[in-house]
Amino acid sequence: MHKLDTATQLIEQVYDAILDAICSGALAPNQRITQESLAEQLGVSRQPVHQAFQLLKRQGFIADAARKGVMVTAIDATHLLQLYQVRSVLDGLAARESAERWKRDAQARQAGEREGLALLASGRAAGEANDLSARIVADMNFHQFIYRSCGNPVVGETTALHWHHIRRAMGVFLSAKVRSHVAVWDEHEAILRAMIEGRGALADKLARQHAESAAHHLAQMLGADNDDVTRRKSA
Repeated sequence: MHKLDTATQLIEQVYDAILDAICSGALAPNQRITQESLAEQLGVSRQPVHQAFQLLKRQGFIADAARKGVMVTAIDATHLLQLYQVRSVLDGLAARESAERWKRDAQARQAGEREGLALLASGRAAGEANDLSARIVADMNFHQFIYRSCGNPVVGETTALHWHHIRRAMGVFLSAKVRSHVAVWDEHEAILRAMIEGRGALADKLARQHAESAAHHLAQMLGADNDDVTRRKSA
């Protein structure tokens, strides 16, 4: 983390800095942290850190420790898999609606194709460079692009907080190299191609399968009960 410029919306800046540190693993699961230590690292007073702590507690990223300070929460495998179940449905919806919208609007399709292809290139480059932070950002950017493209802002709003929890797991997942980055971005490209071609049902199916495959691999990594995920993948 780095010192922050004490400007407007300082609480949001502090919140973002701490959340980024948690999601990247710079603040590890079960690590104790205090308002004093983080305020010093960020170059701010304790007040914005205190306010950020309250929000992070409500969202489940930190919890009160037995003694002084708070503790970064461990990744809850069961909760994470439940998030992926919700995400798979919303990803499918967004991909399908994007395809249908682009089929009706050639200008939107052309703009979406340009942006989507640029995101694919960025994601593949991050994978080739083996840059973990860039890989996480590229993956998030691609999925958020689909949410924006579908024309329903509620999808993006609904997934916003969930993606922060998913981002934590992605760091662990990508570090372990469970799947080739090439395979992941091939799946992204297949989703995009279905959207460009206006094949809504296929885009829905591919987006759901992509999320469910990630959930399956995460379940294996985290030792969670993945029977339900396995059943859904084989159905």
